Amino acid sequence: MESHEVMKEVLKKTSAKQIAAEMNLSLSLIYKWAELPEDDSGSGTGSPLDRVGQLIRITKDARVAQWVCEQADGFYIRNPINLSPDKPLIPITNDIVQEFADMLATIAISSADSVITPVEAKKIRARWEELKSVTEGFVQAAEQGNFGAPVVPVATKEAPKK
Repeated sequence: MESHEVMKEVLKKTSAKQIAAEMNLSLSLIYKWAELPEDDSGSGTGSPLDRVGQLIRITKDARVAQWVCEQADGFYIRNPINLSPDKPLIPITNDIVQEFADMLATIAISSADSVITPVEAKKIRARWEELKSVTEGFVQAAEQGNFGAPVVPVATKEAPKK
């Protein structure tokens, strides 16, 4: 979805007037954010969403995306590496189970003394992020049908020899 399309949807639920007032911006600027940008033959103005995207692309730093997600009480998860359709299901499933086990082991080790230090919390967070990413990759592969029945090649009939 393009940034102006996102803003159009946002403006269906939140008043442009309220946004303008709370951001100390003109009402017309808020509406322009919901229009096709000028460089695409529209009259819209580059929105803050475009700027954030540009900042992420320039810096290649996911902390910007993480900060935006935190503003919405969420958490950023990097897209997983796509699993190819030719990988067998059982080893991939075992990998996810191992990731869960690693996560639980990290928690168990960290909490063994009934205290979780900031360093231990950081380790738990890192394991959790890895688990979410690996699991998301599995779910996406499942949604794409990568774990369906194996495709059996259809035998072709040869033309009779003369």
